[in-house]
Amino acid sequence: MPDKLLVTRIAKDCDMTLPRKALISVEDTPYYHCVSRCVRRAFLCGKDSFSGQSYEHRRDWLETELLKLPQIFCIEVAAYAVMHNHYHVVLHINEVKAKALSAREVIERWHLLFKGNLLSQRYLTGDLSTAEMDALNSVIEEWRKRLCSISWFMKLLNEKIAREANKEDECTGRLWEGRFKSQALLDEKALAACMAYVDLNPIRASIARTPEKSDFTSIKKRIAKARKVKSPNSVHQQESTLMPFAGNLKKDMPEGIPFKLDDYLQLVDWTGRLIREDKRGAIPDNLPPILDRLNIDAKHWLNSCTHFEKQFKTFVGNGGKIKTLLNKLNKKSCHGMNNCQLVFS
Repeated sequence: MPDKLLVTRIAKDCDMTLPRKALISVEDTPYYHCVSRCVRRAFLCGKDSFSGQSYEHRRDWLETELLKLPQIFCIEVAAYAVMHNHYHVVLHINEVKAKALSAREVIERWHLLFKGNLLSQRYLTGDLSTAEMDALNSVIEEWRKRLCSISWFMKLLNEKIAREANKEDECTGRLWEGRFKSQALLDEKALAACMAYVDLNPIRASIARTPEKSDFTSIKKRIAKARKVKSPNSVHQQESTLMPFAGNLKKDMPEGIPFKLDDYLQLVDWTGRLIREDKRGAIPDNLPPILDRLNIDAKHWLNSCTHFEKQFKTFVGNGGKIKTLLNKLNKKSCHGMNNCQLVFS
């Protein structure tokens, strides 16, 4: 293999060699874009043109489980889209919530997923000695970490769907690729671009014509809820199964995504109109205000929302934050860094 080609191959693969603990670090950002894809010919959803069998009901399986797990984990769903052979989800790790859980709350949550052990079962009946409690405490702390672990969240989600699909297909083996893809979203610009990219997946794939008709997406749920309430920007009146929008960044802001819901819905609607094949044309003058606030060029924004996974790799955000993170990892550069500097810096 020529030296130049070898260097290019190594550069492209460098992100994939990083361990998961380096890819996911709450110290650097609590937001992550995760993607899981099917490996075998069977569909996650949609209709198989070869056999004629429909798998649409599997989208409901995945959406239901995806929105159920945050009730147990200390992880919230900011955006998601279930596609034909893969799904996207933007997750937020709520480490503060995990640390605030009592020992009993950790055990009760873990028991909703697994049986636990003999000590944890006896703890709930109040029948443990001091020595047994000391032994259980170390287990509780490990479970606490797992309750805010994206790896555990994705593992349980994918295993549940794989079991259901294998049972229905009367087969065994992998349904998903061995390792889900994750991208760290280092600032609010990267978060906004990634969420819009995820929510607009069905429109780019010509599955839906508008965001409000994009089945099995977070944007459809948010729009449906917003239409029912008088103050959709209120944290308490938003779609309860999804992470709420808390408004623009400020001191003492409530917990939630750092934008206004109305601003985000307007941004997604505006972007969706431009990426539809029958609506191509020049960028209009009436840009959504959120683009001005985030200081993102409209053309760069549109390109990001159509090629997010290709443009950006493991880490997404402004150049300064990426350089700081690379220094911690003893790396000089990462694939997609130039695009991040162009769009987000």
